[in-house]
Amino acid sequence: MFLLSKNSANSDGKIMVRRFLVTLRPFRLFVAGIGFFTLCFIMTSFGGQFSGKRVGDSPFGIRQLGIKSEGIGLESRVLRKMTDMLEVIVKRMEPLAKLENVSDFRKLEELSSALNRFQPAGLMEKIQAIAQNVSHLTSRVEQLLQTSLAARREVSFYEKAKGKDSSQCEIPKDPNFPDCLGKIEWMRARWTSDPCYAYYGVDGTDCSFLLYLSEKEWFCPPPPWKNHTAFPPRTETKVQILVHLGFLTEEAGDVFSPVVSKGGPLGELVQWADILATLYVLGHSLKISATLRELQSFLGVPPGRGSCPLTAPLSFDIIYTDYHGLQQMKQNMGLSFKKYKCRIRVIDTFGTEPAYNFDDYANLHGYRTNWGHWNLNPKQYMTMFPHSPDNSFMGFVAEKLNNTEKEAIQSNKVNNMAVVYGKDANMWKGKAKYLEVINKYMEIHGTVYYETHWPPEMPMFVKNHGLLPQHELQRLLRKAKLFIGLGFPYEGPAPLEAIANGCIFLQPRFNPPHNSKNNEFFRGKPTSREVSSQHPYTEYFIGKPHVWTVDFNNTEELASAVRTISATKVEPYLPYEFTCEGMLERVHAYIQYQDLCDTVFLSWPQNLAQRFSPSPNATNRITFPQNVTGHFWSPNATKVLTWPPVSSMQFQVSATAQSCTNACQEHGLTCEPTFFQFINNKAIFDKFNFVCDSIESEANHLYPAFEEIAQDCYLQKQILLFSCAGHHPKYRRLCPCRDFRKGQVALCKGCL
Repeated sequence: MFLLSKNSANSDGKIMVRRFLVTLRPFRLFVAGIGFFTLCFIMTSFGGQFSGKRVGDSPFGIRQLGIKSEGIGLESRVLRKMTDMLEVIVKRMEPLAKLENVSDFRKLEELSSALNRFQPAGLMEKIQAIAQNVSHLTSRVEQLLQTSLAARREVSFYEKAKGKDSSQCEIPKDPNFPDCLGKIEWMRARWTSDPCYAYYGVDGTDCSFLLYLSEKEWFCPPPPWKNHTAFPPRTETKVQILVHLGFLTEEAGDVFSPVVSKGGPLGELVQWADILATLYVLGHSLKISATLRELQSFLGVPPGRGSCPLTAPLSFDIIYTDYHGLQQMKQNMGLSFKKYKCRIRVIDTFGTEPAYNFDDYANLHGYRTNWGHWNLNPKQYMTMFPHSPDNSFMGFVAEKLNNTEKEAIQSNKVNNMAVVYGKDANMWKGKAKYLEVINKYMEIHGTVYYETHWPPEMPMFVKNHGLLPQHELQRLLRKAKLFIGLGFPYEGPAPLEAIANGCIFLQPRFNPPHNSKNNEFFRGKPTSREVSSQHPYTEYFIGKPHVWTVDFNNTEELASAVRTISATKVEPYLPYEFTCEGMLERVHAYIQYQDLCDTVFLSWPQNLAQRFSPSPNATNRITFPQNVTGHFWSPNATKVLTWPPVSSMQFQVSATAQSCTNACQEHGLTCEPTFFQFINNKAIFDKFNFVCDSIESEANHLYPAFEEIAQDCYLQKQILLFSCAGHHPKYRRLCPCRDFRKGQVALCKGCL
């Protein structure tokens, strides 16, 4: 633990005292790297922009800082925002590995050189003090990668099979993998004939056969000692990536600074930090901008008012940004925006549904909002949680504990101790009645920010610790039995972190569900999603015993739940998709396989559609002949759709008033909008015995669908309106579903 220096020359310019608790957690190297990598890339990118300029020449607003310097008493607004973001990153880094010192300070020296050009010395010392305590993590992350990759091969992964007792590699009898035994017998006789097997580490043992067939050809389930796939390989050909943090620019306004140190919701900053670290660890070439001038420089924007095309072809394969950045790129890329917008990925916390995304349709049918209407492929929107299959799930990283830590937590739990989810006093308004019920059985603790007086919204029986550093909050969660949601904020990272630390999450059920029509928070957001609880992901994907969703207005139900929770023992739990490995695997798959710039088609040619054959359960599934793949259908298209693989597709027909999202979920599947193009054909209605008095093609986010009363069939006319989310009492929808990997809903079983 150490303290950063604090200047007190100016009361409103005080630098917050930062504390670090350092503990040995090798698997947290990923999160530990967040601070250093983010700091290095962002600050280094600023260095080029500010070199050769005086601080007074900065185009950004300035404010007084409590740092004394001859002729320099001001700090650019950009620097202040970056300091705010750094504050969040620092809190994410507090439980780091206590590692030995190393001599490689190259990145720190580059950072210092860049900052020295424009930074007041006092602030530079503070940032350097942070960097000195995390810079050594660079080499440790590289060691982790090298151990996992074994010189860019996956042999080291299969070394995990060495030394395993043969009983641990018995051929599993799993009805989902009926060909596993036959394939292993085949490999036993022929594995030496193909050098590919040796390359992947197959050495003739059943363990290596089982591992290979579960990870590379997907004929077998993972062995019991291997729950998930290997660390995704660092890409041999680097993808050129631009990350534009539009919310930090001067033009976006000051969004986070007023709340960053006062308990405001900061989940977006957590997600951005994890995205930056993920892209770096995967080995891609990164450029990061947080100013409009730097964005223009990276894009090659010509002089003028943004109406001209770029001066040269866009050098970036992918651009990650937010809605603010999307607007800035449109204004500055001119005619080139339409050409290159398929390369953009929008980090969108709550998601954007197709009906809101397609501008003409949104205007005609009442779906127009300030945030939608961009006419992107809906998969270009990347969400914090898997809200809707129409978008891509980006996610973030939470801490995963090892077995020793789990045992220590379980032995130290205080069964009558609860912590409330809510750092801002406004989140507690009107909640005293609920808390009084819980307080009859548990001692309630809070972590609410306050300056001088006790927040009037907080009951006096609450033990308030004030706004805590991350490591102290973690310590509190590891003692507490219960984590209480008050209804807001919606869908943040904190409940997952609490569950991962062994807490049970208790949250209110919303009746009726909250949506854009009845709730001010969701009003104007480009989604019709109905939120049934404060955190639907934990309700549906985790559930009891880790998550309890109850009616807080029903005193008896609430009291009964608290009594049961007090007597319930749970282990710390974290879904795989929110671990370091899970996010790396997911983002790696998106970058390598998700190509959103190719032409797609609205229907298959009739002769290909006729080759569909119903399965024995013909009312709900399509079986593809083995030699049929999904061909693009446009005059000049010859490329084959390879991801997600069509072999993962299953066809479902929804009930009336049911979305495809729910129809697929009922069968243990997820809706895959990419596959709508395969079922948008009148031959599908014939194959499944729908009697169609007429077949029409229209632009509607509910189509393809069947109207039972009128017996009319409808096909989709507009590619961008293929939607998993829509539902209507008149229609039964035709739904393309796919399987997914346990703990990784974004990826099908054959997606890697």
